[in-house]
Amino acid sequence: MIPILLLYLLTLACRLLLRTLNLRHLARHGEIVPPGFEKAIDGQLLSRSCAYTGALSRLGLWQMLGGNLVLLAFLFGGGLVLYDRWIGDFVPSFVGGGVVFFLGLQLSATVFTLPFSFYRTFVIEERYGFNATTPRLWLADLLKSSLISAVILSLMTAAALALVAGSPQLWWLAVWVLFTLTSLFLILFSPVLIEPLFFKFEPVGREPLRTKIEGLTGRAGLRVSRVLQVDASRRSRHSNAYFTGIGRVKRIVLYDTLLEEMNDDEILAILAHEAGHWTLGHIRNRLLWSGLLSLAVCYGSFLLLGWKGLPGLLGLEQASFFARVVILAFVARLGAFFLTPAQSYLSRRHERQADDYAAALSGKPEALASALVKLSRNNLANLHPHPLYSAFYDSHPPVVQRVAQLDAAARGHRAPRKTKGRK
Repeated sequence: MIPILLLYLLTLACRLLLRTLNLRHLARHGEIVPPGFEKAIDGQLLSRSCAYTGALSRLGLWQMLGGNLVLLAFLFGGGLVLYDRWIGDFVPSFVGGGVVFFLGLQLSATVFTLPFSFYRTFVIEERYGFNATTPRLWLADLLKSSLISAVILSLMTAAALALVAGSPQLWWLAVWVLFTLTSLFLILFSPVLIEPLFFKFEPVGREPLRTKIEGLTGRAGLRVSRVLQVDASRRSRHSNAYFTGIGRVKRIVLYDTLLEEMNDDEILAILAHEAGHWTLGHIRNRLLWSGLLSLAVCYGSFLLLGWKGLPGLLGLEQASFFARVVILAFVARLGAFFLTPAQSYLSRRHERQADDYAAALSGKPEALASALVKLSRNNLANLHPHPLYSAFYDSHPPVVQRVAQLDAAARGHRAPRKTKGRK
């Protein structure tokens, strides 16, 4: 138990150190307006942005500390043993017991995060002018999302455990197929079955913009079924745009807040960036690697869940199959922490490639730079992340770097790379 506890405390210390470095770096450099942002951001707005970032970071820090204290008590203080024993007495069947076991953990996690979510929405987001939701709508969203998650978790857990019971030697392969097919189903049908339960989608009202978008996706070689706008402003004043779906079922979704803030060239540049991820094969490759990784995880789980020494990692003599899954997930989480920088690096590399692609496709790198500046200003983004924190966690390059590179391309100092890809 001691080695795994020490490793856990080491990862926790690293996470705390990175957060502290980021906050201190922001305090030292947060009042400096970066090059390229002078026309959009002044000292007062930058100070407000720093305060917003600091408030979110401190809330995240308290949530992380509280969550880890609960996790320590649960795993190393006897909570898992008591919970495992109680479920075994309450629901003796393997499949039914597993469903109740994992539903209980999900419910506990939801209850724990509730006060932090409420404080973020109705205190921090409200204080900085982003919140547009009401307590009633917030509660309705919470209930709907919790119910949907519970249904999906119950069905997946029951099916997976039935496969484990029915095929003791090959369940890892059957469970992998189950998870893969379910993931593809959700990617395909979540936009039409789940998302409309929370948001209202309708065709983009600006006909000229819709025509331009269709022209841009045509040049990118993408088949897009619909171009939609969503009423995101009912909940938040943050803005965004995204592609959704796979294969021929692709949709472009624009936040109504984005349509209010951006001109046509800036919107097209943002969509060109997203199109770059598709055309350059980033989405396809992520799905492929995710499938291969999940296959390895399922096979590794098959081997480790049968290992007699697994409960001993937490100082336990024995544990049920469900408790073993929890222990294995905890160990895997520790290992994944050390892989985070590599994953972040690959993601930032894809984002740089998508920026270059967007600049080449639209022919207006300055439009994407302008859009990024507006997004940073309107969302009060942190313009001064600590380099180490950014390298470890950030999936996108620092926005100041992205804007500088796009401005250089617009001045002809660096031509954007015309990377070819597949649709």
